[in-house]
Amino acid sequence: MLLTGDYHTHTIYSHGKGTVMENALRAKEIGLKEIAITDHGFEQMAFGIKRKKVPQLIEDCKKATLETGVKVYVGMEANLCDENGRTDMGVNDYKDFDIFLMGIHRFVKFTRFKDFWNMLVVNALYTAFKKEASKSLIRYNTRAYINSIEKYPIDAVTHLNFLCFCDVAEVAKAARDNGTYIELNSKKVHLSDEQLEKVRDTGVRFIVDSDAHSVDRIGDTKLVDELLSCVEVPRERIDNIDGRFPDFRFRKFKMSVL
Repeated sequence: MLLTGDYHTHTIYSHGKGTVMENALRAKEIGLKEIAITDHGFEQMAFGIKRKKVPQLIEDCKKATLETGVKVYVGMEANLCDENGRTDMGVNDYKDFDIFLMGIHRFVKFTRFKDFWNMLVVNALYTAFKKEASKSLIRYNTRAYINSIEKYPIDAVTHLNFLCFCDVAEVAKAARDNGTYIELNSKKVHLSDEQLEKVRDTGVRFIVDSDAHSVDRIGDTKLVDELLSCVEVPRERIDNIDGRFPDFRFRKFKMSVL
């Protein structure tokens, strides 16, 4: 599968291995037209991007765009921080960013102990012991996803259901109704065949991303190709392939408000 753009890549600004320029050069080499630098959000305690480094990130993206001819967007993979849907990309940060991704991650500054307990501890326990999650945890995670999608102009939910447990169809319905994409992530196994079928059947739209943490993985789609060989998803509903570009929600929101 050939991507038009890869909208989920990491750099040394968080815990990726490459620079912005190296990611852009690799994107040019393999024929991508666009790329987003989406390092982890500010409240990722282990390796989130620092606010003081955002101006340099912006300059690096501008320089890479000029020198490579590949459009390099300033993005963030924001952390979902609580059941109410708060992320660590605040409204005051919107002016600095072009792409707004959101996902559940570990080692985040969660809002309350309840959020820390559910999003980190309980999700981790069910994952480690490979047990079916409780209905209460699934409801909690599902509410958190949906509240975030409904409250904020999120472009895409990253690696839905990875290291967490939710009702994927209900989250996909919220994404569909609010113009948010569901990402098919080519780094992490995050949806089973059955779960992808449920997501597909909601009519939500998709993007495919590499989630590259190293330069050599920019544009990689192998894991998603394998998934789509088992589950049929209409190509016309994947908006960053076959020469198409996504109609991102965050961009339209900024144009109408900021």
